[in-house]
Amino acid sequence: MMKCDEGYRCDVCGQDVTSIVESDLYLRYVIGELDPETLHTAAERHIRCNPVLAQFIDDQRFEPVVIDGPMALAHLDGEFVAQRRQLVSRGYRRLREIADWPGDRDLTEYPLPEAIRHYRSQ
Repeated sequence: MMKCDEGYRCDVCGQDVTSIVESDLYLRYVIGELDPETLHTAAERHIRCNPVLAQFIDDQRFEPVVIDGPMALAHLDGEFVAQRRQLVSRGYRRLREIADWPGDRDLTEYPLPEAIRHYRSQ
């Protein structure tokens, strides 16, 4: 890991993001929403400090996030919610896998397979 190992501060709450499992930056990277070329310059935050994204995580190890307003799950298209929940939850599980990997790995091994294909096609 890069930024999280260095104790980068959350852009929202100001506290350290101490683990890749808490990292919104790396979650967005592994699901293909953050270009690898900008990973080192993008703002970091806790996953929970980005509730619009966090609400899509469906994993027993993650306390659910519920938001109100127009971006709440109840106000979004059901098919979109299902697809988004599947992707973001897989990304969260990928962060858990990465945290358990022994030793250092190349950053290019982090993303989900469909994110890798996306990055290569750009």
